[in-house]
Amino acid sequence: MSTQFTQVKHERAKIDGKGLILGRPAYTDDLAPKDALVVKLVRSTHAFAKIKKIDASKALELPGVECVLTHHDVPRVPITRAGQGHPEPSPKDKFLLDEYVRYPGDEVAVVAAVDEATARQAVELIKVEYEVLTPLLDMEAAETSDTVVHPEPEAYTMFPMGFEPKKNIAATYDMNIGDVDKVLSECDYTVERRYTTQAQAHAALEPHAAYCYYDLHSRVNIVSSTQNPFHTRRILGEVFEMPLRNIRVSKPRIGGGFGGKQQIHLELYAMLVTTKTGKSSKVVMSRKEVFESSFARHKMRLDIRLGSDKEGNLKAIDLQVLSDTGAYGEHALTVFTNCGSKSLPLYNKVEAVRFGGKIVYTNRTPAGAYRGYGAIQGNYALESAMSELAHKLGMDPAVLREKNMIAENETSDIFRIMGEGGEGVEMMIESCKLQYCLDRGRKMIDWNPKKLRSEVKDGKVRAKGMALAMQGSGIPLIDMGSATLELQDDGFFKLLIGATDIGTGSDTILAQIAAEELGVSSDDIVVYSSDTDRTPFDVGAYASSTTYVTGNAIIRAAQNMKKVLREAVAEKFGVDAEDIEFNGRELRIKDGSKSIGKMKDGTQSITLKEFSYDTLYHEGANMKTLAATGSFSGHVSPPPYMAGFCEIEVDLETGKVEVLDYVAVTDCGTPINPNLARIQVEGGLLQGIGMTLHEDVVLSSSGKMLSNNFMQYKIPSREDVGKLRVEFAESYDPTGPFGAKSVGEIGIDTPLAAISNALYNATGVRLTSLPLTPAKVLAAIESQK
Repeated sequence: MSTQFTQVKHERAKIDGKGLILGRPAYTDDLAPKDALVVKLVRSTHAFAKIKKIDASKALELPGVECVLTHHDVPRVPITRAGQGHPEPSPKDKFLLDEYVRYPGDEVAVVAAVDEATARQAVELIKVEYEVLTPLLDMEAAETSDTVVHPEPEAYTMFPMGFEPKKNIAATYDMNIGDVDKVLSECDYTVERRYTTQAQAHAALEPHAAYCYYDLHSRVNIVSSTQNPFHTRRILGEVFEMPLRNIRVSKPRIGGGFGGKQQIHLELYAMLVTTKTGKSSKVVMSRKEVFESSFARHKMRLDIRLGSDKEGNLKAIDLQVLSDTGAYGEHALTVFTNCGSKSLPLYNKVEAVRFGGKIVYTNRTPAGAYRGYGAIQGNYALESAMSELAHKLGMDPAVLREKNMIAENETSDIFRIMGEGGEGVEMMIESCKLQYCLDRGRKMIDWNPKKLRSEVKDGKVRAKGMALAMQGSGIPLIDMGSATLELQDDGFFKLLIGATDIGTGSDTILAQIAAEELGVSSDDIVVYSSDTDRTPFDVGAYASSTTYVTGNAIIRAAQNMKKVLREAVAEKFGVDAEDIEFNGRELRIKDGSKSIGKMKDGTQSITLKEFSYDTLYHEGANMKTLAATGSFSGHVSPPPYMAGFCEIEVDLETGKVEVLDYVAVTDCGTPINPNLARIQVEGGLLQGIGMTLHEDVVLSSSGKMLSNNFMQYKIPSREDVGKLRVEFAESYDPTGPFGAKSVGEIGIDTPLAAISNALYNATGVRLTSLPLTPAKVLAAIESQK
């Protein structure tokens, strides 16, 4: 669909970009009251233990220590910190403080003092006596282990999800279409393989932070680096048994979220101190705490079987998964279901498909939401197995995908059966440019199936690999966003949105959407976001929802705003509202038959600026604010798509793998701001490359994290990767705002399989466990000699 836009599909600098470059206060810790009590947490040194005694006497004697709080001092209310919709699809298995600690870094006690140094000293003075228990560190042993991670009777789920804590099972899921075993037995070619993915840390540059204070009305105010203020408010009210009307949560600028700030972490403890002492408080994680005590990506074991006929027509897919949720069950079920629902529909022509497995507890750092959210693990197994099948068939792996991939005006039974933690929705694919993405990617990378490997000097080889991917755009029938537009004097608009910009530039692109629908310049849209008191409800920034869900809400708000403007002009001048038109600058009679203002170029009109002053200042008893609100909850979740191609270089003497070139051709519908969309894809690619080659959460034999700083935890910098080339397919989804779909997560999905496939083409060795470190690669090469 060819559409001319004036504001969207145009590049615009982030509206907060200049302020950030100039170093203006922006982040939670920048804005905290200077006299706020500093909160520190005493954390467990054991993977699993029961607290026998906490001696805080010496800490309390220290001048400047305000309080020390333990599980004896707080309400015992089971919650999930997941930051999801209601009813929450995660087990309620976490307490504010508990007598059990379930991983190294779990909360033991809360200290508040007048400054950082005193708080740190007080933490060191607190003595904790533990009954050390045998930890469960291996997810493979979880179901039969004598160790029960959650022995407490209070833990529960809000709906059935296979929760069996006595067996260390947080949730289970199974889905089946057709007779998979029968169809596989009749296939000419099959692939059966086990793949494993590791835990991955979010590594956002801004650590988690929150501060809390009482306002003049004695209401609790929380300012936090959260991705979802409204869910955070609900959870805080639940823990402290406080009416939500007495709690306000707001978000300033966030220095990266990636899903790690969807869950609540520190807000609980800032609010605890403030409600106990009556004083403002702030709590900021150290980098060590971010690694050890926030969340990581779910570690998974994926067993996949594929089958096809001799022509390469895919007949059956079977994917069975074991997922490690760590010490608590946040996002256990929904990440798991996304592993299937956001990968398996790629190949919708199969006769039979099965997906299922279990999510188990261990005494590891809890897993949670992370960009890619299950799809990345499922896609790795599926796209690696597809290349293995192509090799068996003697077929170009790109052609095998082309033969079986989903296309426009098609659907998949998986959409109907599988949703995020529950049932899915009927969905016809109205926009899918995978064929273009595949064709363009092949051309950009110079793909030749007969020459995917080439030797270079000094014992190095180069090879190419590829993968496809899909994601979603929000959670249908669950996610909801809202927006309010209000006309201001001087003729500009205030845009109030509950959506949270987590560094993606969503405030900027949402302003562009509002401006496009209103017909004004985006400079005339002033954005205020993410405040439970002042902005309308929005679920927050997760599930690739902001552009699609909140963007659609803004279009509705803008349409309502134009109606309000026409009606106000009609009332003022005694004309029919249907005869009024608004072009973004003026309101005028369509045929010019009746004057509603000054003569301008022969057209009877009144400028928006003039009308704003009339409405707010000059109308006497008729003065009023002109505002309109729109809300949106999608009935579908149109997938963005990507074809990813890479060229790598492998040093056969050291096992080092370098990415020389990565091509990512993306169908995200209309890119509202092409530059910001490109940056999102590039960032996702870099994180995916990091997971493939470098990143790994490493524990000692006793469960303590060894990779708890950036010296031990390697994330790739821009210098570690060669070219990143991102292009967008010309695409338009009719359900999206001006044709847009999501773009925030799709970039992270393809590197795992594409690089693994390239490594196989380079060495003839199929590595099935990530990350592909030099030691692993070299050992595999040596084993072939």
